[in-house]
Amino acid sequence: MSISDLYSSGTHKKNISHFANIVRLAMVDNIITEGEQKLIDQLAKRLEIDQVEYKDIIKNHHKYPINPSVSYNERIERLYNLTIMIFADDLVTAEQVSLLQRIIIGLGFPQDNAEKVGDEALHLVMNDNNLEDFTKAIKKVNRI
Repeated sequence: MSISDLYSSGTHKKNISHFANIVRLAMVDNIITEGEQKLIDQLAKRLEIDQVEYKDIIKNHHKYPINPSVSYNERIERLYNLTIMIFADDLVTAEQVSLLQRIIIGLGFPQDNAEKVGDEALHLVMNDNNLEDFTKAIKKVNRI
């Protein structure tokens, strides 16, 4: 196996993990709404999740661990996607926010700052900030 095969395999595993986190947030209430489904389908395509993986992740999303990226900017982008999923059905639940906090820690954000990062992420997405503005604001809140 070449180095490029190892890298792409590692990247794909991270994409699968991220996709499972997206599905996990959508499934907090055991229902995938139309808005959530649309976002899930868009992200599956962008993350290169094939149909077999897609079906397994939808059915068994809890079996996939959080696999954080080494890149800080990539972790912030994943946080952005996760936060968008929370708003996909226009209903933010306490269970979704609680799960987001746990995923934030799993993504590698400091545990003592996870709530602040999560609150800021929710506020930024609620106010339609784009990824660039989201990234700048999260970096300010998460000064590491």
